[in-house]
Amino acid sequence: MDDDTLQFYRRNAEAYAEWAKAPSDRLKGFLALLPPGGSILELGCGAGNHSAEMLAAGFMVRVTDGSPEMAEIAARRLGHPVETMLFHELDAQAAYDGVWASACLLHVPRDELAGILGRIHRALKPEGVFYASFKTGEDGGRDRLGRYYNYPSQQWLQATYAAAGAWNSVSSGPSEIKSFDQTPATMLHLIVRKAVA
Repeated sequence: MDDDTLQFYRRNAEAYAEWAKAPSDRLKGFLALLPPGGSILELGCGAGNHSAEMLAAGFMVRVTDGSPEMAEIAARRLGHPVETMLFHELDAQAAYDGVWASACLLHVPRDELAGILGRIHRALKPEGVFYASFKTGEDGGRDRLGRYYNYPSQQWLQATYAAAGAWNSVSSGPSEIKSFDQTPATMLHLIVRKAVA
């Protein structure tokens, strides 16, 4: 995780939690791919809006965020433990039916993303499902708030995923959003399944 970006979320946790939008429409489709009551790891939970839906649907959820301040807000809202964990601290093996990483891995420096995806690959059970979303572009850079984004193209992202492990594509597609700083952006949403050798 880029430290300046992490510090931004630590300083602005309350404001970001208030801004956080309703859960993604893609969450329902993701959950439908998992066994009922299955185990989910959420990375970068933010205000906890997605985890709230997962818990209400009966899933076992390990909720995490890199910012201790954001984790505290989410835990308070959810009435459920939220761990402070940075992406590179993930060391689980074959533990989860699904990993949900909405608009968080987009902050990982480009040269570190394959390693983080490899950790996620190891953490998934065979045929486990992984969702992530990224702001598209051609090269890493910062927004006007100083947050780092890896801004991948779809081709670069596919190559980076392939370097991290074997996956089967389930779905991918774009959407248009307005960021926290109110600038428009194109998001790329990817759902993949851990391939079984």
